[in-house]
Amino acid sequence: MKKMILRSIGLYLNSLALIAPRKTARLGFDLFCYPFRVPINAKQKVFLNTAVQSSFAFNGLMIQTYRWGSGPKNILLLHGWQSHTYRWKKYIESLSKEEYSIYAFDAPGHGLSSGKFLSVPLYSEVIENFIGRIGTIETIISHSIGSFSALYTFYRNPEIPSNNLVTLASAGEAQEFFDFYKKSLALSTKSAGLIANRFEELFQKAPRDFSAPFFASSMKVRGLIIHDEADDDTSVIHSLRIHAAWKNSRLITTKGLGHNLKSDEVVNEVIKFVNQPSLHQSAA
Repeated sequence: MKKMILRSIGLYLNSLALIAPRKTARLGFDLFCYPFRVPINAKQKVFLNTAVQSSFAFNGLMIQTYRWGSGPKNILLLHGWQSHTYRWKKYIESLSKEEYSIYAFDAPGHGLSSGKFLSVPLYSEVIENFIGRIGTIETIISHSIGSFSALYTFYRNPEIPSNNLVTLASAGEAQEFFDFYKKSLALSTKSAGLIANRFEELFQKAPRDFSAPFFASSMKVRGLIIHDEADDDTSVIHSLRIHAAWKNSRLITTKGLGHNLKSDEVVNEVIKFVNQPSLHQSAA
């Protein structure tokens, strides 16, 4: 059923491309960046309500924010595609609230934040804006497109005030997503080209130029990379390449955890990394 719906959308875009190329480019790109918002259930609300909640305006969007703890060191949590802040529950419960202030926000089009679309450049801009509001970040912990967006943020602005970055199941190449999108909708060469041109028009970069390993090659902060060998959503090859490019990083591969990497083992490795002093702290 889902496949039939996707192919019907693709057929519509392919037909539209012949008579209204600009509309095809706009609609096709918007669909490419459209997440299906995952609802927050009652159980999840109970936990999220233990946080100090707020929101801030960004380019016409309202971004929902959360904070746990009041420690002197700031932690920032960045969720993945079609997720929200609740995915970090175990991490939040495992971190010392006396040592850390733990911040998170729902990305545009996710959780309780407004909006209908999300792209890596948009996520990156929100990340940078939010960090500007809270100050130096001891560690950023990220998942999937959140990891890709964090790497892109450091690439755009190497002076981002953060000492460490954890990437879980990071996406690797925007072109890979675009190729999957094209295949799923059975897009014609014409309609796919129009959508790719729209992408480049908006971001001044083609999909092939959005590469996590390339972004990682300029990273100066300390990094922990975790990826499952059988991840069906984002291949472990991406994290292998990110690790090869990122000099100050450590790579852990897991088996049988899939894309979500939800296990006590992973949580413990991340918490251990967070609690380990950075080199500048050791020197002090």
